[in-house]
Amino acid sequence: MQLQPHTRAITLEVILRAVFGVEAERMAKIRDDKTPHVEKVRRLLNLKGIGDNGAWLLVYEFFAWRLIKNRRELASLAGLTPTPFSSGESRREQGISKAGNRRVRFMITELAWGWLRYQPESELSQWYMRRFGRGNKRLRKVGIIALARKLLIALWKYVEGGEAPAGAEELGWDNKPRFRAVKSRRKKEVLQTG
Repeated sequence: MQLQPHTRAITLEVILRAVFGVEAERMAKIRDDKTPHVEKVRRLLNLKGIGDNGAWLLVYEFFAWRLIKNRRELASLAGLTPTPFSSGESRREQGISKAGNRRVRFMITELAWGWLRYQPESELSQWYMRRFGRGNKRLRKVGIIALARKLLIALWKYVEGGEAPAGAEELGWDNKPRFRAVKSRRKKEVLQTG
């Protein structure tokens, strides 16, 4: 069934209005809410290269309600554990298990690419560049999954224990462009009403 152009425009407008509403609600929670879950989101947002979508997803899918005992359990929950094949004298690595949460696996992979761009001086980025930076496209893709696993573990340690990833730059969640715009709008509203 083909929608008429004016129907598509109205449908798109309704969808965008709903998305903007949900995003505004989430931004208000991040800005004003005092619950422990939102505090964890803010802690992740303190790191350069971690945005509100990534922080929100990681916290609400893993860090807010799961009691994670160790890094192996965490990597397994995300489906980032290696799957070795061993039969007789043959030993091969078959990639990652992909048995965990695919949304988190996708997001942490995207965050790993962003980490390389926005945190080039961090120890994790330096490790990736030494190990995979000079390789071909396939090798870099394999390396980004390894970096994603290491980054997920480092972010878990940061959220739970306050131990920032080595060499990572922190700038404060309220200094990010999205939140600065909200702060300046609120200042204008206060000045206009006052």
